[in-house]
Amino acid sequence: MSKKKDTKAEKELKAEDTNQAATPELSDTEQLQEQLNQEKDKFLRLFAEFENYKKRTSRERIELFRTANEELMTVLLPILDDFDRGLAEIKKTKEKELLTGMELINNKFRNSLTQKGLSHIKVEQGEVFDVELHEAITQIPAPNDKLKGKIIDVIEQGYKLGDKVIRYPKVVVGQ
Repeated sequence: MSKKKDTKAEKELKAEDTNQAATPELSDTEQLQEQLNQEKDKFLRLFAEFENYKKRTSRERIELFRTANEELMTVLLPILDDFDRGLAEIKKTKEKELLTGMELINNKFRNSLTQKGLSHIKVEQGEVFDVELHEAITQIPAPNDKLKGKIIDVIEQGYKLGDKVIRYPKVVVGQ
């Protein structure tokens, strides 16, 4: 048994000798300096990762608010269209008090939506049709040569939320 213990002890000593030969023994201060550098590196990486996390979550939060607003606005757009059609019909009846009341409500509703970032895309008859800004519903023969390739009528108004178009104006284009 003593021989087996000796051989194990000898093997351990030989292993320590080879490890010491392969890596020169560092002084205590050098070892501490190396550990300090490793800890600094870990800290800097962790700090950078945390900063990236904060920026990413901030962007995600802003995007979430934006998309939540977008969903609400797209639901309100048909109501806005119905309001415009109703006002047009009330104007035909020439009831001044009713028209005044409805215009006040309409203005308040539009101002509230404008404060939340909704803006109207202005499209006028005779403008050049732009595929990036307009949605063509149909094409009809142009009444004159000046209206070829231009907008003849606006079927449905378009709206933007901030810089993003949430509904393109639907137009009739002259051929």
